[in-house]
Amino acid sequence: MRSSISEQIRVYFGKCWRIFLNENGWKVFISSAIITFLISCVTGSDMFKDYRATRNGAFALVCACIWIGIFNSIQSVCKERDIIKREHRSGMSVFAYVNAHALFELIQCLLEAIIVTVITMIFNKDTIPSSGVMLPVVIEMTVTFFVIIFSSDMLGLMISCTVKTPQTAMTVMPFVLILQLVMSGMIFDLKGFTDKVSYLMISKWGLNAICITANVNAMKLAPKSDDYLYEASNMLKMWSLPLIFAVVYIIIGALLLSLVDRDKR
Repeated sequence: MRSSISEQIRVYFGKCWRIFLNENGWKVFISSAIITFLISCVTGSDMFKDYRATRNGAFALVCACIWIGIFNSIQSVCKERDIIKREHRSGMSVFAYVNAHALFELIQCLLEAIIVTVITMIFNKDTIPSSGVMLPVVIEMTVTFFVIIFSSDMLGLMISCTVKTPQTAMTVMPFVLILQLVMSGMIFDLKGFTDKVSYLMISKWGLNAICITANVNAMKLAPKSDDYLYEASNMLKMWSLPLIFAVVYIIIGALLLSLVDRDKR
């Protein structure tokens, strides 16, 4: 008799945990710490104090979080594609499989967000805001970093559900990263079509969220921007949109993976 979806989610969540242990998955936490440490070393003492320095530093942190998130999951599904095909024909629910991965990655992303926050707070303890727009600053920063990492992770998961080999996934990854960074609105002044595309980028909303917590609009020489309005409703928007993207990525990933039986290999 075919197991229920909830039972399959539990089974595949356990499988994700065993893979994490067997493949020394804890190394991703060291990687996250090293990346954040290096960025914190170069952002300078004006981070969270000067408008330009804060925005540049926020962009660097967003880049790091997106890389951490995508790297978490970019190969997690495609490397098991043959196994998935066999188990799918035996009654495996693709929805359960993908959601088990998403739940496991959620926990991993939360731990990585805490690591990024702690290191950022340590390096900027003298300039970090005393409070966020709606939460204590340490919690608000953790939520922001989690939202960026998790939504990026689900983007990587969707790609992994789409491609057939880990090699293809790693080939696609740089293009996805470049798109996120170029279309963030930080490097270039986006107009017309490119501006509309930027609304689909995790990087745009993540950058805005950090700048809201830092209240960059109140900094000297800062051009006032509606994106950085120091309001709780604005922050909730910056968090909710990437999370909506994450849900869409999960759905698309599951739908595309359900076509695994059509592989011609």
